[in-house]
Amino acid sequence: MKLKLGIPKGSLQDATVQLFARAGFNIYVSSRSYFPSIDDPEIECMLIRAQEMARYVSDGVLDAGLTGQDWIAEHEAGDGKTGVLTSIADLIYAKQSFGKVKWVLAAPEDSPYRSAKDLEGKTVATELVRATRAYFARHQVNVKVEFSWGATEVKPPMLADAIVEVTETGSSLRANRLRILDVVMESNTQLIANHAVLADPEKRTKLENIALLLKAAIEAQGRVGLMLNVRRVDLAAVLALLPALQRPTISALSDDEWAAVNTIIEERTVRDLIPKLKAAGGQGIVEYPLNKIVL
Repeated sequence: MKLKLGIPKGSLQDATVQLFARAGFNIYVSSRSYFPSIDDPEIECMLIRAQEMARYVSDGVLDAGLTGQDWIAEHEAGDGKTGVLTSIADLIYAKQSFGKVKWVLAAPEDSPYRSAKDLEGKTVATELVRATRAYFARHQVNVKVEFSWGATEVKPPMLADAIVEVTETGSSLRANRLRILDVVMESNTQLIANHAVLADPEKRTKLENIALLLKAAIEAQGRVGLMLNVRRVDLAAVLALLPALQRPTISALSDDEWAAVNTIIEERTVRDLIPKLKAAGGQGIVEYPLNKIVL
């Protein structure tokens, strides 16, 4: 069994390779090849632009791949087949952060445009042409939607009246003095598969296992494990300080007067929490990294 898996080339590539590494799959990308190696003999990788991933998975060239909801919507809004793609996992990560991205309608700060309806008869530049046309059709606004090959933020007001562009933080839009008028759609990465592939029990199980590990790696992002020992007389005070994914694990030690506490916390809270735990009676405090959390 060989699972043909598409890895997104471009802005998502590094984040995807890093996510797979945390999930336990080491992908080795060469600048001279579109076929990265992976340390799993049951997977064959191919680098494909996220914009084209849905088409190749839909056509059966690839069994599965990772791409955004935005490009799935763009594919299906065109001549792409519907009902062929199945989402195996919803993976919330992007090139800069572990969060969703937004496609926004934006116009110059000093323009008179305040909403989609103000753009009647105007020109809108975007890379997401079909989904943008569908957005304006829902709002019953007639606009000219032009495909943008890149550097879309610099096009208003000379080359376009407004744009639909993807953003994580909004910093690029602000730098180009653009104001967000509306959110066209939110998107995050999906692990998708051709529906026919799921009829193969081996490939289906492999995809489900990959999805499990990828989601576990995302769940662990930004969290650490913390363990410490504490006298039972101080246990209540220590537990009162500890937020946890579920509840802290309390274990007995050889000395009945002591207990071990193990928990998972947000990494950003550690620097404030450890001194408080020490003051409350915690001893032998150990912070350790987490690669995966399987819920």
